[in-house]
Amino acid sequence: MATSLARRRRKNRAMEALALAASALAVGVLGLVVVSVLVRALPALNLDLFTKNQALFGQRGGGLANAFVGSLLLVALAAAMALPVGVLVAIYVGELAPPRVALAVRTALDVLNGIPSIVVGIFVYALLVVRFRQSALVASVALAIIMLPLVARSTQEVLALVPRSLREASHALGVSTWRTVLRVVLPTTLGGILTGATLAVARAAGETAPILFTSTLFTNSVSADPRQPVASVPFAIFTYSESPDPNLHRQAWAAAFVLIVFVLLTSLGARYLLHRSRRNLLAR
Repeated sequence: MATSLARRRRKNRAMEALALAASALAVGVLGLVVVSVLVRALPALNLDLFTKNQALFGQRGGGLANAFVGSLLLVALAAAMALPVGVLVAIYVGELAPPRVALAVRTALDVLNGIPSIVVGIFVYALLVVRFRQSALVASVALAIIMLPLVARSTQEVLALVPRSLREASHALGVSTWRTVLRVVLPTTLGGILTGATLAVARAAGETAPILFTSTLFTNSVSADPRQPVASVPFAIFTYSESPDPNLHRQAWAAAFVLIVFVLLTSLGARYLLHRSRRNLLAR
């Protein structure tokens, strides 16, 4: 008996050590990526990067102000499209739809989430760019398609955490289903919904493939007109990394580091909102 207990303890310690090593490896890879990008980005991390526009061909210096503004515009438009639709889809699936319909919608969202982003870009190109032209609005449609399943699925998971007793108490008072969702369920899960939204925004901000088909014929000036193509940070990184100019290489590394910091901050914010949402749900 004692021998068997000692053997189980040794196995338990071995598995704990293995799990700890795997976690350390994951954190180490992240740290290695961040540090290596930062080292290469330091020469170009200055005020000019954020205040000057992209340099024309043959010119030196410049910055990525138009790319930063363009990325903010693209992500803002995509979020304005994807967030309301994603939340409404989640509400329908979690609160209103019959089981078979809910299963079909969840399956469709999972399939849409697994489609490569370049396929989404080709689809939007064939649907909108060929008929009209490249623009920030068209590019944001492609990003919204990528964001939609992330928002919808994360919102569904959060809605499922709401205690059924809250819904039953609201219905017992004679409150209709839609008012229960609007006044009871959504306020309770707001933190979790924002978590999914921030993660979706972080993914959309780093997408390059859809931009290649929808918003590449831009000028080097700052533009906030959604009817015109605009520059973006991922596309600038893509083009600068293929340039023979070392200065553009440094700017590409600097833009990559800024993008990493943005994703890191949004992910931390999402984790904080999710933690607070779960704490509020457990308190109820």
